[in-house]
Amino acid sequence: MQKHGVIMDVTNSEQARIAEEAGAVAVMVLDKLPYDVRSAGGVARTAGLKTIEEILDAVTIPVMAKCRIGHTYEARVLETAGVDMIDESEVLTPADEERHIWKWSFTSPFVCGARDLGEALRRIEEGASMIRTKGEPGTGNVAEAVRHIRIVNAEIRKISSIYEAGDEQELIKAARELKVSYEILVEVAKLRRLPVVNFAAGGVTTPADAALMMSLGCDGIFVGSGIFKSTDPEVRSRAVVLATAFYNEPEIVAEAQKMVDETKSMQGLDTRSLELRMQERGTA
Repeated sequence: MQKHGVIMDVTNSEQARIAEEAGAVAVMVLDKLPYDVRSAGGVARTAGLKTIEEILDAVTIPVMAKCRIGHTYEARVLETAGVDMIDESEVLTPADEERHIWKWSFTSPFVCGARDLGEALRRIEEGASMIRTKGEPGTGNVAEAVRHIRIVNAEIRKISSIYEAGDEQELIKAARELKVSYEILVEVAKLRRLPVVNFAAGGVTTPADAALMMSLGCDGIFVGSGIFKSTDPEVRSRAVVLATAFYNEPEIVAEAQKMVDETKSMQGLDTRSLELRMQERGTA
């Protein structure tokens, strides 16, 4: 599913066309980019249907849209509108503090965020067909995304080692600690990876950021504010797509990095001083 590709956050049809022309494999529609969600405050909801319909008409690549965590009817509206995938996202204000949407009752595929293996597998057991390794959205700082993919990788290595040792009792203990079923844990142990694709998200801003996340084992990249809060979105979007596709060829990543000017990157935020940490929403 769109492996080695880039999915870009957009808020209007003009941005969606820029993303498509740059080679994005899909666009994610929001009312505001994550950086602007932080600035605006208040309750962040799904994008307006008129905007979504304009973007569906403007591009030929898949169109995704975000709904609030636990907001089953917001998701129903997006499914009715014809989006190709629904993101039950912590970027928007959660509607249900304790429960995510039961995604098996939908025909549309879902993507959800996760900071660790337990969170990822709980979302998959609810029906998610794609995972985003959470970063801290709207910050331009990739550090949290790096932290979380390293946690997921380490936990997968641990349970795979337990499985290969044949210690079923320890696997059952691990499943209880992660609050997931024994069956899905065994599946992950056998595969030595998540059973669905896992894209990086949150803080990816430069081509080198994208290549770093791919080198850590991600299947693709979500870019949010990093493109359209920069002052060079057309060039930067092409550069990030190039670096993602050829992340294991440093010479090409360097060429992609040469395409962008650091003075035109979005202004970053120090994640340690944030009052709102979106990554902590919807972790149950």
